[in-house]
Amino acid sequence: MQTTILILAAGMGSRYGGMKQVDPFGPSGETITDYSIYDAVKAGFDRVVFVISPGMEEEFRNSYMKKFPSDLDVSYVIQSIHDIPAGFTLPQDREKPWGTAHAVLMANDAINEPFAVINADDYYGRKSYEIMHDFLVRTTDEVPGQYCMVGFELQKTVSEHGSVARGICQVNQHGFLTGIVERTKIFLRDGRIVYEDEQGVEHPLDPSSTVSMNLFGFTPGFFGHIESMFSVFLKANIHNPKAELFIPLVVDQLINAGLARMSVLQTSESWFGVTYQEDRPRVEKAIRELVSRGLYPERLWKEQ
Repeated sequence: MQTTILILAAGMGSRYGGMKQVDPFGPSGETITDYSIYDAVKAGFDRVVFVISPGMEEEFRNSYMKKFPSDLDVSYVIQSIHDIPAGFTLPQDREKPWGTAHAVLMANDAINEPFAVINADDYYGRKSYEIMHDFLVRTTDEVPGQYCMVGFELQKTVSEHGSVARGICQVNQHGFLTGIVERTKIFLRDGRIVYEDEQGVEHPLDPSSTVSMNLFGFTPGFFGHIESMFSVFLKANIHNPKAELFIPLVVDQLINAGLARMSVLQTSESWFGVTYQEDRPRVEKAIRELVSRGLYPERLWKEQ
């Protein structure tokens, strides 16, 4: 069965201060995404689809896309804030994208097979892709709502340089997700991990909590669920310039409605990513260590 990696690369990178999706971190100018694609292909994935912003398209098409081997099926779709259902009018003060669920929805016409969703700026490790691929090749839309996610420990995913957003997961004894709550302001405070709520109040979090790093696995039927929920979301939030529809929120509502079941696949891999410029040296060091251990070649892609 064919499987696809959907890479969410349209984020504005406001906290990082630039287009980290195409920033080099490897010894030969590789991006974090390059290592993700390399691992995914090694794990058995057949296709790669990027979600990018309109402002990225020229550089992405004319520069970044050309590095990949000719036999690798790579394409992209555009996430624009203007892509909203008929009957809605875009507010003049809207600048932010509509969130990760909306980004996935943009690939509706590009994907017809089981697919995994990843963040462009997150490193997940090859084992995570192998676990995901093994699950996806056993799925079918004939049994709807059979989804999965790869879970990481919260304490391995925070940044020393500012707040991060994480989906905090509840998992039952059978390994299925029972709930997921998106916390958008998680940070370190005096050796503890806390999150800040909408009123600015801090609450502690268990460092060993399972969190979603947006490494999800879906069948194409998921697009229809997002489409329905996005219209409901817009009715309530169209005039909120910062409101976003996140993948975890869609998944949580589907689970609560009995329309989906999500297996939580635990991975032994270490996660790392870049949210702030200060994260960059740590990421570069981690990649150098992986290359020195022989997990990756000095140059991932040969000159095209």
